[in-house]
Amino acid sequence: MGKIVKIGCCGFPVSRRKYYVIHRLVELQKTFYNLPSRKWAEKIRAEAPREFEFTVKAWQVITHPHRSPTWRKLQNKPAGNIENYGWLKPTNENIEALTKTLEIADVLGAKIIVLQTPGSMPYSEESKKWVYEFFDKAGETVSNNYLLGWEPRGEWAKHISEYREILREHRIIHVVDPFRYESVSIVDGIAYYRLHGIGGGEVNYRYKYSVEDLEKLASILEKTVFETAYVLFNNVYMLDDSRKFKEILRKHPSLTPV
Repeated sequence: MGKIVKIGCCGFPVSRRKYYVIHRLVELQKTFYNLPSRKWAEKIRAEAPREFEFTVKAWQVITHPHRSPTWRKLQNKPAGNIENYGWLKPTNENIEALTKTLEIADVLGAKIIVLQTPGSMPYSEESKKWVYEFFDKAGETVSNNYLLGWEPRGEWAKHISEYREILREHRIIHVVDPFRYESVSIVDGIAYYRLHGIGGGEVNYRYKYSVEDLEKLASILEKTVFETAYVLFNNVYMLDDSRKFKEILRKHPSLTPV
């Protein structure tokens, strides 16, 4: 059967009803901006096909401090000291926000929760200590039913060798854009990729992937050791590009698109 490649989009680029026919995987973005209600999670789990899989982008208050522009979209400010939120600080506030994220993931049947830290997160001895302690505490909160993935940006993304052991020790999936970085932590045979477009910066959401780009992506996957890879497109043309990639993979016998 070969290696499994699960393909989907970061968010729903079309109506959910139409999307369920096209793909069997989505990474929810709604959970990042404003943690949805349990009732909402129950609704979309019930409406989706049984085999459909959700992954969850963790609530932004865990990763982004209160001065981040994305906080403007928060409908309800979280409880506690807002200075204690964000940047994976090992605070009670961040751990409680992670617990609430897991509660929604549980309703959805989601097994993977993605933590995406912003480029503004400082890279220092102090922040390395934060991250280590955060994942220590998270390990006490996250049961074996879930896996955490971390996509660092900015300076953190450039210092792979520095945090490789943090990820491996705590069994955290290294979430990367495969056109920019190689994953240094694949957990339980699971690799996780988020594609943000090709360009000079960390993201280029208006980029449309060419056939050559997608063939290169297939080649990267063929050379990488994993059992299951999650490939989530996060660009303007995500629906077209993800469908095109699924077709391309049908010509690669060692990779089985799902």
